Amino acid sequence: MLTPGECHDAVAFDEVLDAVPPDCRPEKAIADKGYDSERIRASLRAEGMKPVIPVRSNAVVKRRLDRAAYAERNRIERFIGKLKQFRRIATRYDKLAETFMAFVQLTSAVIHCREFVNRT
Repeated sequence: MLTPGECHDAVAFDEVLDAVPPDCRPEKAIADKGYDSERIRASLRAEGMKPVIPVRSNAVVKRRLDRAAYAERNRIERFIGKLKQFRRIATRYDKLAETFMAFVQLTSAVIHCREFVNRT
């Protein structure tokens, strides 16, 4: 889901969850502290997913975190960092979401090819 830059990510949570095909639901849903709410956790559990979301520092209810699973989120964060090295992605000049997504996909392919070449 593509949201405006000033919009909080958790606002689009329901749309993102609905976009995941029912036959493709993961066992765990890993998210950052911005998604720490009981409503989001309940939605994930209702869909059969274990929420792996750290609690905010001011949270009343403290929860245990599956640190090994949460560490996998780092791979996504590093990939997004690589995407943002491309100016067109980082500044989002495109007005249409479809055009922006096309460049994200193209840039992803370039990153994948670079990593493949560096491995060989």
